[in-house]
Amino acid sequence: MTGGNRGIGLAIARAFAAAGDDVVVTHRSGQPPEGLRGVRCEVTDSASVDAAFTEAEEILGRSVEVLVANAGITRDTLLMRMSDEDFEDVVDTNLTGAFRCTRRAVKGMIRARRGRIVLVSSVVGLYGSPGQTNYAASKAGLVGLARSITRELGARGITANVVAPGFIETEMTAELPQDRRDTYLSTIPAGRFAAPEEVAEVVRFLAGPSAAYISGAVIPVDGGLGMGH
Repeated sequence: MTGGNRGIGLAIARAFAAAGDDVVVTHRSGQPPEGLRGVRCEVTDSASVDAAFTEAEEILGRSVEVLVANAGITRDTLLMRMSDEDFEDVVDTNLTGAFRCTRRAVKGMIRARRGRIVLVSSVVGLYGSPGQTNYAASKAGLVGLARSITRELGARGITANVVAPGFIETEMTAELPQDRRDTYLSTIPAGRFAAPEEVAEVVRFLAGPSAAYISGAVIPVDGGLGMGH
């Protein structure tokens, strides 16, 4: 699991661990979250991704059966002020990073003739957001990635799906001014932000046996904000 050291990613990792699954999370520095096993990984570097998967396979004693690609960054600014680096860095981490990880993960999945890939996108990827052309483009790209993987590897027992969260109750949203929170909440039909655990349960479902015939799908977890865009 990439990006499993905080926020939504940490909730997903803990949900899998609580269900008895063997979990390995990636982290760029420091130590993995308490109670979870981790490997160092920089998703913008193919050699680092390969080394991280090799280490994870040694920890697990087998190839990776489920990949949850959640690593992501933002560099928000208006289009006319956005530098090439702002755009390229976000796409390199959020989209190309997911590609690097899936490319490495499917090696073992193809041999095993089974596997689950879950790419964590965002409602912004299909709904759009001012000041986030880089982020939205990177998250929209995950849909094409998942659907192409589905067409290429679906016959080998491998599924690839996208989860698109909306506004989630995290440390970042908790620090928003109340008027900003109220504005965001007014756009969400459900009238509330999601708990990270609500996203985690959808990811777990897509990774489980009950979702064996679901592939190339985009599952929104956004309280109706995007209306399935």
